[in-house]
Amino acid sequence: MGYERRSASDATGVALLGVCAAWSLITAGVHGGQPEGVLLAVLAVAAGYAGGRICGALLPVAAPCAGALAGAGLAAVAPRLSPGPVSAAPLGHTGATAALLILASGAACCAAWAARGPSVRLAMRLVAVGVAVAAVALGSVAGLVACTGILLCSLAAALMRRRALGLVGLALATAVVTGLTWAIADDVLPEGLSASLEGQLHGYRVQLWHDALALVGQEPALGVGPGRFADASPTVAENLLTDGKPHSAPLQQAAEQGLLGVVLLAAVFCWLLYALYRSPRSTQVVLSAGAALTALAAVASVGNALSVTAVTTGAGYLAGIATARPLGDDGDDAAQVRASETSPWRDGHG
Repeated sequence: MGYERRSASDATGVALLGVCAAWSLITAGVHGGQPEGVLLAVLAVAAGYAGGRICGALLPVAAPCAGALAGAGLAAVAPRLSPGPVSAAPLGHTGATAALLILASGAACCAAWAARGPSVRLAMRLVAVGVAVAAVALGSVAGLVACTGILLCSLAAALMRRRALGLVGLALATAVVTGLTWAIADDVLPEGLSASLEGQLHGYRVQLWHDALALVGQEPALGVGPGRFADASPTVAENLLTDGKPHSAPLQQAAEQGLLGVVLLAAVFCWLLYALYRSPRSTQVVLSAGAALTALAAVASVGNALSVTAVTTGAGYLAGIATARPLGDDGDDAAQVRASETSPWRDGHG
């Protein structure tokens, strides 16, 4: 029964990614545009997820450890991972730096919980701490805050008996951040709170969000076409030092692919959380990965992280590792999962 449910979850994911690709082609066909970016992102998530499942099954500790080291290494060269000006916030690639550090931290925490020996587990947690230190060295405040939060959530997962509650909480946190981004773009927040948040985000980024929301009002069903935000945004037209993106994944989806594009983006995220819920891995591994993906979603809501292929590939890889069944596992993790989902007073025995 568990195998059948996991197969259904995988099939759902494949179908969702296929619909995302098809919708980008449909919107591009109606209004023109360049769907290649969306298609590349879909392919990157699928490839990363498949690779994570394979590597996680073969090397349940070494695979996430290698991913953590690779993510931290890539974060150091994040400004060179995608075209566009290399600058500080709001239009630099600091969002990609934070995203890669987040994925590295989540992978290190997953490796720590997958390790059997206390010495290896301690070493993996030191790697997670090292990622947070790297965030300081790279000047990524968002990365530091997120990596610290992921590490704390991973440690707190030891006390969680029901993974469903933790995953629901992570989903609600993502919804709050996304809703707050949308509220800032729509100028519906109280004046004092709005001014404070806009000061943290920089006014130029908020202007881009206003443009994106205006485009949603003009083309709510199909958007203006994938990759065409720069052509339709007055703010982009007035500034040459820009990469032509609104620096918010949900707002970019809404502006370029309509409201259905936002629904599809949310559906893919919910599918990842559901796949984690059905995972045979321990609750601690699942919640560590879920915390990292939630932090990534928060960064993507106010930045341009998902436009970097290394980030989308890494997100799929982390989710794949956290949902893989290690070879030779005779059911210890599965027994722990069943125990955690039945009664909060059970600890896996009996």
